[in-house]
Amino acid sequence: MLVLAAAPIGQPKDASPRLREVLATADVIAAEDTRRLRRLTADLEVTPAGRVVSYYDANESARAAELLEALREGRTVVVITDAGMPGVSDPGYRLTRLAVEAGLPVTALPGPSAVTTALAVSGLPSDRFCFEGFPPRKPGERARRLASLAAEERTMVFFEAPHRLRATLEAMAEAFGPGRPAAVCRELTKTYEEVRRGGLGELAGWAAGEVRGEITLVVAGRTAEEAAPGIDELVEEVARRETAGVPRKQAIVEVAKAAGVSRRDLYNAVHTSSP
Repeated sequence: MLVLAAAPIGQPKDASPRLREVLATADVIAAEDTRRLRRLTADLEVTPAGRVVSYYDANESARAAELLEALREGRTVVVITDAGMPGVSDPGYRLTRLAVEAGLPVTALPGPSAVTTALAVSGLPSDRFCFEGFPPRKPGERARRLASLAAEERTMVFFEAPHRLRATLEAMAEAFGPGRPAAVCRELTKTYEEVRRGGLGELAGWAAGEVRGEITLVVAGRTAEEAAPGIDELVEEVARRETAGVPRKQAIVEVAKAAGVSRRDLYNAVHTSSP
């Protein structure tokens, strides 16, 4: 069986009894960083009985075949990353896909997650959210990705490196507006945990100073007020429809109904703007 084991994101005390058990009994432990694993097992007072191998971005593809073979032989293989759930912006997805395609059992050992922890403490709506991982590093690609999310109504959760935080917040302020509510969650559950809340523009200014540690960003989605088109946009839409051959009165009725605004208000705006 393949076991995807969530690791504490800061405090070893957050580890579950099941994590202790599986680390002590697994046949193979594939760790993103074997040194971090040794520190964790020492903190948990656990001595792994199985073989420990490295499993990180650079060797993930090659190592996955070896681990799949161990699974075929009936061994229990545990994948554990530095923090949080394997496969969520961390190694684990490729092996999971291979195991699923091979018809081998896969299970998860749930535990701490920076995504849901940051969402919970952000103070932003949590009834609907999406995880966007790390934004692209290159400015142009990052701007395009964020522009594609401008109409997203769900709360968005991102990971980011501290040295790119300011640039990312500035790009988000450009794409979503400087007043869009957000939270920068730094070093979650650790000694120097900090949650900084405010508008994206304000947070970008704060990030101009030195920021260290693991960063999770939570950004509010677009509100209905932001989504609603302004009256000038509606007047332009009426004009476009008129140009296409739709009678003005019919165009006003259609546009007002689609936008949820008063037909009289739109009528007055159209005739005020007309020469």
